[in-house]
Formats: sequence, structure tokens, C-alpha cells
Amino acid sequence: MSTIQILLSLALCLFVGLMMTRVLKPLHLPDVTAYLIGGVLIGTYCLGHVVLGGFAFGFNSELAPVEAFTIISDVALGFIAFDIGNEFRTKDLKKTGKQAGVIGVLQAVVTTILVDAVLIGVHFLLIATTGTDYLPLPACIILGAIASATAPAATLMVVRQYKAKGPLTDILLPIVALDDAVGLILFAISFGVAKALHVSGGGLDLIAVVVEPLLEIVLSLVLGAILGFILSFVETFFHSRSNRLTLMITFVFLTVALAKLHFDVGVKIHFSSLLTCMMLGTVFCNVCKTSEEMMERTERWTKPLFLLFFVISGASLDLSVFSKPIFILIGVLYILARSAGKCLGATSSAKMMKCDRNIVKYLGITLLPQAGVALGMVSTVAADEVFGHTEIGNTVRFVILFGVLIYEIFGPMMTRWALTRAGDIQSKPEGLTARRENAN
Repeated sequence: MSTIQILLSLALCLFVGLMMTRVLKPLHLPDVTAYLIGGVLIGTYCLGHVVLGGFAFGFNSELAPVEAFTIISDVALGFIAFDIGNEFRTKDLKKTGKQAGVIGVLQAVVTTILVDAVLIGVHFLLIATTGTDYLPLPACIILGAIASATAPAATLMVVRQYKAKGPLTDILLPIVALDDAVGLILFAISFGVAKALHVSGGGLDLIAVVVEPLLEIVLSLVLGAILGFILSFVETFFHSRSNRLTLMITFVFLTVALAKLHFDVGVKIHFSSLLTCMMLGTVFCNVCKTSEEMMERTERWTKPLFLLFFVISGASLDLSVFSKPIFILIGVLYILARSAGKCLGATSSAKMMKCDRNIVKYLGITLLPQAGVALGMVSTVAADEVFGHTEIGNTVRFVILFGVLIYEIFGPMMTRWALTRAGDIQSKPEGLTARRENAN
């Protein structure tokens, strides 16, 4: 892909993302939803087919494949995780730490169990009524684990755009961050169990099921903590705001790069980019005295980056899922079961922890968005030598892509509604528009 095509695609992403926020403004949709819809419009199923002068005016599978821009997604997710680490300040955790920990674990486990139960029931029902195994048992188990994952990016963008502040927001962001760690463990265990069921005569590989996922989590946190302490130390040598901002950007880039490393020393060692960057932000925000001011400055720098991330995410959504009715049916059941699991798990655990009434009532709705982490898990299934090119892998891929498509478009709207109903988002004029109206 030529340099001109790369720059043209990036410019188009930024322009379409911005314009969609204006077009959809009368509908009062969150910006992240507008970005995603803009991405779909310039994706391979819409404007990506338009080619003029040898250049694609959208994401084209040949001239401008969306996969070529994964570096944007990797870096954006790194900054998102780094920002979420800011929610783990010791002074704030004293208020919500225990509640967030218990709720974060229980809602994820309840969601996995409920989705497993529903899909396994559908598995036997389809066999009994059609005689065909459209939904293999290993796929049910894998889908149940993926269901636990929540999208931190969409949630963070809604909180930022509307400057949400209150009890629900305070507990939401730590839960979303913890959700990734719990989801990784559930996925690793479920993936091992699914392999054991699929491979005839295969037993459970305790190393793959227990040791490797635990190592991934522990080593990711250790690596992030080390880099966080180094960043806090090096920061003391700089006093200019611009130099400090540059230093923070440098370390996020470095952390994302190091998290891509993997080793095989008898045991497969991987790092989670999300957990590593989250720990980098957590340590930095608790050690550096000027971290609050510096974190505020990064928000301005990362806005265009996040816009690119969501537009590219929208462009990568596979609309071909609508061509397979059976997968749409399974996808709808997956969405309903996952939504019920998130709401039931969050509500029951929040009641158990004696949380604020609004937290009990609305927390589950704010946990519905699903994207990055879930798609990463799908990539793991697709790359696996056992499931990669089988009906099981294809089933998982189609169902999750359908779910992500629905959740990413409607999830941010529901999160905004829940935060508004809880009183964390206050209605007020928006910046320049308000000043223009007052001037007139």
C-alpha cells in the first residue's frame, strides 16, 4: 500500500468521523457511535468499492486493507488502558476498591455461566429439531467465556465526552478494567476445556488451562509495574509540560511494543497489552505527584487517535454475518443471554456489596458494550491450529462479529442513557456551540 493511499485513508477516517458526529447530532447519539457508523460507511461493504485514479476512497480489501491499520488500534487500546489505570488511584480505591473487585469478578462469572447454559441448551435443541450440529459444544463453551469481556474503549469515550461524574462512574471504570483480567482467565480455561472436548481422547492440559493464563496475567502486571516505576523516575528529570507529555507517549508506545513479545520455554509466555498498559498507568498515577495534571493533557492528544480507532473498528465490522440466518438466530440468543448475564450479575453483586441504589439499577447496562478484547479472543481462536479452520472457529467468529456489530452501535447509547438516569451526566450546553448561541 502506497504512502498516498495510507494518508488518504487516514484523512478520510478523520473527516468522516467528524462529519458523522454533525450528521447524527439531532439524534443525540454518543460520538463513539457516530465514529463506528462512519467506519461502516467507508468499509469494504460500502464506499470501499469506490476506486478513482487507482486510489480507494474507503477501506478496500486490495488497495487499502483495514488489517494494514492494526497499529492504530494497538496504540489506541494502549492509551485507553493507560487512562483506565488512572482509575486505580489508592485514594479512590479506598472508597470503591472492594466493591469494584467483587462486582467485577462476579458479573463476569455469572455472564459466562448463563451464556454457556443458554447456548448448550440451543446446541441440543438444534440437533433434536434439525439433525444438524449448527452450534458445536466446544463453540458454546468458548462463546460463554468471550461473553464476559466488556469494551473499555467505548465506555471511556462516553464518560469523557459527557464528563460523567458520580458514584456510578467511580465504580464503573475500575470494574471495566478488572473485567479484562477476569475475562482472560475465563477464556483461557474455557478454551482448554473446549479443546479437550474436541480432540478425541484428549485430556485437560493443566499447563494450557491454568498455568499459562495465570502467567500471562502476572507477568503483564509485573512488566507494567516496572515500566511505571521507570516512567515515574525519568519524569523527575523533565519540567516542561510538553516534554512530560512526550515522555508519557514514549512509554505507552514502548509498553505496547514490549507486550507484543512472546516466548516458548516449555511454557508459552505471552503478555496482555491491555493489562500491561493499565498497570503502567496505575503505578504512574500513584507514584508521580504531578500525574493528575499530566493525564488531563493526554486526553487532548489522544482524541484524534481514538477517533481513528473507532472509525477503523467500524470499517472492520464484517457485514457478511447477515447472509447466514442460522448465525443471526444464534447471535441474537447470544446477545440476549449476555445482556441478561451482565445485568443480573452486576445487579445481584451490587446489592450484595450494598452499593448506591443507582449503581444497583444501572451498572449492568453500562457493561454491555463489547469489542476490542472480544475480537482479540476471536483472533486467538482463528489462529489456533485445532479450531482455526474448522466449523467451530467459523461459528465463534460469526456469532461474535454479529454481537460486536450490535453492541458497538447500540452499547454506547445505552451507556449514556444509564449514566444520565443515574445522575452522572448533567445536561448542559456544549462548549463552542453554547458560546455561539449566547453570542447571538
